Amino acid sequence: MKIIEKIDRCHEAISAVRPFEGHMLKQLKDYYRIGLTWSSNAIEGNTLTISETKVVLEDGLTVAGRPLRDLYETVGHGNAYNFMFTLIRENRISTTDIKAMHRLFFKEIDEENAGIWRKEPIIVTGTDYAFPHPGELDGHMSELEDWIAKERSKYHPVTFAGLLHLKFVSIHPFIDGNGRASRLIMNLALIQDGYQLAIIPPVLRAEYNDAIRQYQNKGNPEPFCDFIAERVYETQKEIMRLLHIPLPDIK
Repeated sequence: MKIIEKIDRCHEAISAVRPFEGHMLKQLKDYYRIGLTWSSNAIEGNTLTISETKVVLEDGLTVAGRPLRDLYETVGHGNAYNFMFTLIRENRISTTDIKAMHRLFFKEIDEENAGIWRKEPIIVTGTDYAFPHPGELDGHMSELEDWIAKERSKYHPVTFAGLLHLKFVSIHPFIDGNGRASRLIMNLALIQDGYQLAIIPPVLRAEYNDAIRQYQNKGNPEPFCDFIAERVYETQKEIMRLLHIPLPDIK
């Protein structure tokens, strides 16, 4: 059975016990706020453990011996995650939304560049992909916004989310924080369509980056979309375990 078919079977089973409301919704939101913040930051080199991330986000405490930037990244990502959930009932992802999420994440790290398209060219280590020149960013991001609005319904929601991530990260519109922004908007697309988050553990960092490079260097999005689908499926299974929902027959 293909991964998308497995996802749809689980999606049906989870949807049968919806809607998630009140205390249950808050519990799920808070649970994944920790996991997504920790994993997304760790992929980029943040040194906080998942337990330390929980202490920073839930208790508002600092962690001795950790770089100040790592703490700012954790608090900022948590704030951007909260904002992401305010858009859950919208049927849009605009450049204004994307800038707002980046501003929340980045303002304590570099206030001058938070939520602002970069003003200089960038070179990303690990790839020889040529990212757009700063003068082209307004056009590329406007095209991406149009693509979201016009093409979204043509794809399975999980495939669309993967493609959105690829398109955004290949534009790289910010001076820093593009990876985390791409994972936030990908997950925004998923939750808007009623699907679970795609959480990428740092142990899969190499596989994740290799799949991005296959798109950027060869124009092949399939490996990345399959990779993201697997991550959504893992989250579905975890939610079903937590809520005692029987796993459907997916042999």
